[in-house]
Amino acid sequence: MISAFVKGIDQLSDKNTRKYLWLSILAALVTLVVLWTVVGYVLRETSISEIGWLEGAVDILGGLATLALTWFLFPATVSAVIGLFLDQVADCVEARHYPGLSDANGQSIGETVVMSAKFLGILIVLNILMLPFLFLGPLFPFVFYLVNGYLLGREYFELVASRRLPPAEVTKLRKARQGSVMMVGIVIAFALTIPVVNLLMPIVATSAMVHMYEKWHPTGERGTAVKA
Repeated sequence: MISAFVKGIDQLSDKNTRKYLWLSILAALVTLVVLWTVVGYVLRETSISEIGWLEGAVDILGGLATLALTWFLFPATVSAVIGLFLDQVADCVEARHYPGLSDANGQSIGETVVMSAKFLGILIVLNILMLPFLFLGPLFPFVFYLVNGYLLGREYFELVASRRLPPAEVTKLRKARQGSVMMVGIVIAFALTIPVVNLLMPIVATSAMVHMYEKWHPTGERGTAVKA
């Protein structure tokens, strides 16, 4: 896994990946601003902050409520937004490290949008439901990273694996490597909460998952790996 992330970081220097890197940074910044604005508006103008435990959490956090909710929701939101062009990033990784692979079938724009929207909805709902764990102090980060790690690992894995495998095979392989997928997801979730690093992480995460997929896939096509 460490090797996959090291290669993922190195992928940032690839000239073919660079344009997607800048797109990723721009999308992340726009996502952050939009999320901050929407969360602030919702807390100020709607009745959501008057609902039981959520009202208590907002009262305790005070002026930090918007910042906290933005921070909680950012990993899910940015992954869904940037997921719309991460298929091209995976192509760049394969071209550089696995040139013997045939072209991936990939997913249509519609399929990518549906998958991203599905995971976005699930992640946002679960992150909101996790807010009561704030009252448990040190336990909250463990819950936050476990839940987001599981879902983000699954999202990035399915994004990569669906390019070359039918849905049933994607599910089978994911379940066979469930622990490893979750560990990769936890690393992704943690990095997505670190300022500056979170702007680069979607590209790194996609690159790393391509390498993990090529390592895990037992029967699929394999190109000849080349050194960077």
